[in-house]
Amino acid sequence: MRVKFALSTLCENPGRRTGLSTLFPEFVAAARRQFPEVEWLVFAGPQVEWPAGDPGVEVCRRFPSNERRWARLAADHLRVGPESRRRGAAALVTVGFAPLRSAGLLVAMQVFTVDPRQAVGGGRTRYRAWAVARGLRRAAVVIVNSAWAATQVGAARGPVVVSPEGLRHDRFNLEVPPGGPGLPSRYFLWASNLYPYKRFELALAAYAALPAALRAQYPLLVAGGDWGEGQPKAEAEARRLGVADEVRFLGWVEDAALPGLYRGARLHLLSTEYETFGRSVLEAMACGCPSVLQELPVLREVAGESALYIDFRDTAAAAAAIERLCGDGALYSGMRAAGVQRAGLFSFDRLARERVTAIREALARTGR
Repeated sequence: MRVKFALSTLCENPGRRTGLSTLFPEFVAAARRQFPEVEWLVFAGPQVEWPAGDPGVEVCRRFPSNERRWARLAADHLRVGPESRRRGAAALVTVGFAPLRSAGLLVAMQVFTVDPRQAVGGGRTRYRAWAVARGLRRAAVVIVNSAWAATQVGAARGPVVVSPEGLRHDRFNLEVPPGGPGLPSRYFLWASNLYPYKRFELALAAYAALPAALRAQYPLLVAGGDWGEGQPKAEAEARRLGVADEVRFLGWVEDAALPGLYRGARLHLLSTEYETFGRSVLEAMACGCPSVLQELPVLREVAGESALYIDFRDTAAAAAAIERLCGDGALYSGMRAAGVQRAGLFSFDRLARERVTAIREALARTGR
């Protein structure tokens, strides 16, 4: 039986790409492959890219995306629900909220952040805390991207479904040529936007504590967009630590260049304070790049034995972990193999199967 789901991606800002920028289209594409009877109505901002060509996917660009934050919030809460119902949707899939006006549609709320401080801003922090709490009380199903996140969301009206994030194995794999034009032959990699909660300054301090000869051998490449003057602050800190000549800021790297960037890296660093998954860790694993990670339960859930875990607030310990992974060939090879194998557990086909099934089961439970 044919059915239509609506998906709001208005939370995306075309000028500030995030992991969701690629997740949304991959989710819908995988869902269409596995469930061709499910059609999609996608709400995307006027300037947000969305792949064309699938007659089962209708894109609505009537409403603003997150570059106009207040207008976007008004659209998501007041206009998207009625418009979805008018266009024949049976369910509305959101990110972190249940709309004030759902027009009677079943709401499936995806939760990608469980700590509101990840919203990186006072007003955003307060809104996210309110929106998620309200959504938990009203959504018919809540979808989280890790088992750890499921333990953090609290009581919910409907079931909480764990559905890990996906990976394109045809892109992220060992067959990708390492590096890229203009990149050094060997390097360490940071691959994340420079949000305050990612704590890049701690990874930078660990890098600066390495022996000068090791830094000369492995410059640090920083792939990630700026946020709240994060890059100028990071550049100033690199100068203060005396490593500015060994740190290279690449800015936001296009999706097509990312696999090669991971393949060419000796290791990947992530000193984040909060995560609900850790997309860059999974991408690095698939490309045979071990990680040195902040000790967080969710990062262990993703990476398993393919990473070293430390508290980046201990600069000496973090630097020692980096040196160990560079100097112990057996350890490095074992972690590399473990990461490639573990990455095989994650795919967009799995993500789509789990999430579409959860929404359809919720529809069945409510008799819609």
